[in-house]
Amino acid sequence: MKVAIIGTTAWGTALGIMLARKGIEVALWARTREEADRLNTDRENTARLPGITFPDNLSPTSSVEEALKGASLIILAVPSQEMRRNVRLLRGHIDADVPIVSAAKGLEKDTSKRMSQVLAEELDPSLHDKICAISGPNFSKEIAQGLPASTVVAAQNGTVVNRVKEIMSSPTFQVETSNDMVGVELAGALKNIVALGVGMMDALGYGDNAKAAFATRGLAEITRLSVAAGANPATLTGLAGVGDLVATCSSPLSRNRTFGRELAKGRPVEEIRTTMTSVVEGIATTAATLKLARELGVEVPITEQIYKVLFEGHDLAQAMEQLIRGPGV
Repeated sequence: MKVAIIGTTAWGTALGIMLARKGIEVALWARTREEADRLNTDRENTARLPGITFPDNLSPTSSVEEALKGASLIILAVPSQEMRRNVRLLRGHIDADVPIVSAAKGLEKDTSKRMSQVLAEELDPSLHDKICAISGPNFSKEIAQGLPASTVVAAQNGTVVNRVKEIMSSPTFQVETSNDMVGVELAGALKNIVALGVGMMDALGYGDNAKAAFATRGLAEITRLSVAAGANPATLTGLAGVGDLVATCSSPLSRNRTFGRELAKGRPVEEIRTTMTSVVEGIATTAATLKLARELGVEVPITEQIYKVLFEGHDLAQAMEQLIRGPGV
């Protein structure tokens, strides 16, 4: 068996390491030959997961054809804003019966579309029922270290999602399944906005009580918008919803929480971005979510305030004060 992973992000690399340890042949696609050569030479992703050695059966490559040839599963682990461009590179190289999994947690900024919608727009209609999404409380570093974790894979096709579960499950990586792609994808994307706010509150010294109240309001906001978009509300109370939200808002491994902390210390957005090795999905997703909420007529006060801070120069302390004193759930 072979799995092709598109993207040398921390998440893509971690999934590749985890699957290779199962004995699966893994092709890890890099954007350039230079990057692929460096990964092959170092046998680790020094930029994003330093110190974790690649198994022998994980093979970096810069050739799309080589990565996809003979693959039983394709995982797209690229930033959300790069998903459409990367999918276009794969067209014409995907076998008809291969599941295609989006591992990105974000919305496309200009269109507010979920990643499965982007995939459906870019891929042949014959592949649409092979599209899946994976999301859950999954920090790349812990999974690469072999620590136990659980996730959710969602798809409309039950046979496809069970096939993905069979391939990806391991003794340390439990995979649950769902047919609610809307809920799983929106929960994974929108929790990053809440984590940005929690990070800001951390730096402002508001304390755990205030953060817990804020996260609770955040979950209510995520649920309102997701249900309006067609999600099953039960999804938001499960692993992909509250589970991912708890992890992202509480762990120092959370990029979005870290970004919020640094922003609240007075550092400019672009300065913080340049010092982080991975993309902070919550930034673009905040803009996309506000647009989606307005289209659906849903009130999203947390998203609105975070947007004002990120894109309009609104005073951060005032924004947080307003949210803390805002209405309950």
